[in-house]
Amino acid sequence: MNLTHWPPGIPKHLELPETSLCYSLEVSAQRYPQRAATLYYGGTLRYAELKAEVDALAGYLQQHCGVRRGDRVALYMQNSPQFIIAMHAILRADAMVVPINTMNLGREVAHIIRDSGSRVAIFGQELAAHIAPLLGADLDHGIVATYSEYIDPDTDLPLPDIVSASAEEIPGAIAWRAVLAEHCKPAPALAGPDDLAVMPYTSGTTGAPKGCIHTHRNVMHTTIAGPEWCFVPKDCMVLAALPMFHVTGMQNGVTSPIFGGVSIAIMTRWDKRCAAMLIERFRVTTWTAIPTMLFDFLNQPDLATRDLSSLYCLTGGGAAMPKAVAERIHALWGIHYIEGYGLSETMAPTHVNPFHRPKAQCLGLPIFDVHALIVDIETLKPVPDGEVGEILVDGPQVFSGYHNDPERTAAAFAEIDGRRYFRTGDLGYVDEEGYFFMVDRLKRMINASGFKVWPAEVESYLYAHPAVLEACVIACRDPHRGESVKALIVRRPGQDVDADRLIAWSREQMSAYKVPHAVEFVDSLPKNAAGKVLWRLLQEKEMA
Repeated sequence: MNLTHWPPGIPKHLELPETSLCYSLEVSAQRYPQRAATLYYGGTLRYAELKAEVDALAGYLQQHCGVRRGDRVALYMQNSPQFIIAMHAILRADAMVVPINTMNLGREVAHIIRDSGSRVAIFGQELAAHIAPLLGADLDHGIVATYSEYIDPDTDLPLPDIVSASAEEIPGAIAWRAVLAEHCKPAPALAGPDDLAVMPYTSGTTGAPKGCIHTHRNVMHTTIAGPEWCFVPKDCMVLAALPMFHVTGMQNGVTSPIFGGVSIAIMTRWDKRCAAMLIERFRVTTWTAIPTMLFDFLNQPDLATRDLSSLYCLTGGGAAMPKAVAERIHALWGIHYIEGYGLSETMAPTHVNPFHRPKAQCLGLPIFDVHALIVDIETLKPVPDGEVGEILVDGPQVFSGYHNDPERTAAAFAEIDGRRYFRTGDLGYVDEEGYFFMVDRLKRMINASGFKVWPAEVESYLYAHPAVLEACVIACRDPHRGESVKALIVRRPGQDVDADRLIAWSREQMSAYKVPHAVEFVDSLPKNAAGKVLWRLLQEKEMA
């Protein structure tokens, strides 16, 4: 592995604490009891208060819900102080957190509850309709949270409707405040680094979603690795805008800040104006944001009037950041957008760009203790630098397997030279300096007359056009070529480019076989709760 550009001053090996994740909160509460742990639409929860509420909820789970070591507890909730409390309370009760995507509806929620074996669920009241039918049947206990209980109702920050809503009674569930009012004390903590901790569910693009089994040790690795790798200052202020149920939002908006004892400014719903206000008001230093979020953030007319100079560390992933947008970020704030790469199976990053020398549209270098290979997709033999193949990874953050699915678990791993690698299903290559680059998902390639077209590459070119706000490239049927390239485009406000002009411009930017043969302008692109464009949905619609 080429280590020429390893970040200066940090070791290659990361020694992890032999503790559980909930112990991180105990340490931070001891160190900084009066420091703000969460800042939530004008409401503040200090570290001592956070720990007290975690303990009370953990005790209730044990004493009233029968939660025992290794049990699964579902967490179906938007970004909020209650999410952070609930997650740590489940861990403090020695149980395993099963985070559920808040965009999931009844049938999807039921699948995860049943598949995971969760008998207890903690959920936001706005999601009650999708989980209430399971109460008293698949679920023995439900605890319902009302976000407005943690805000300042007189705040000048823009409040989403679900945050300002008053408490509602949900039949079959007990209210959050009633649970805390019991003042239960938890039993002595038993869970250690190799106990079960978190089981996020995959997106389910190859069948029903499957749970990824992670221990405290798996999660602890990326909890510590991110801030260490990026030289995040110890007195930082974090903006948590990515969904906490997602591994990236969870690590960067929950576990890493709690481990460091820093303050977290929380957004329940993405709002570009609110994000700018929070950064300016609380002098936010650290923000993890996906490209689509930043496209929207940069597209607000009064951005130049905001003092956003406190931003020190801007990281993200999920999709390549277009070079033109990265250059605008650097021009505005004098910082680089640090791209990284990870999956639910790896509890977020396996690769991150070095903070001192990032490359655009690049996954970065394998971080502490990670081994990564590019292999031929058929033979699984390593390929030379510069050649495209499947990305394989091994490291402390790699999951142990899929819950109750030994067949799929076996297929997800490959042993090469005595090391067990996880097959990511992503295509990429390594350059001569050891940086990894993403080409595309294994199944997303467009075959145009035998020429391989990677949609992500075409999208990166399109983003350089001044009229393109968002782009998604898919395949369309072509009687002569088999498949051709089609681009779905969201125009930037005030721009009137048409399909012919955009195609003509594209011919000057890329090889002829990559140029879109069809362009469709749309008002918006469908995205999941993590902000990723649902290209597969658009592809299936095109081919229907």
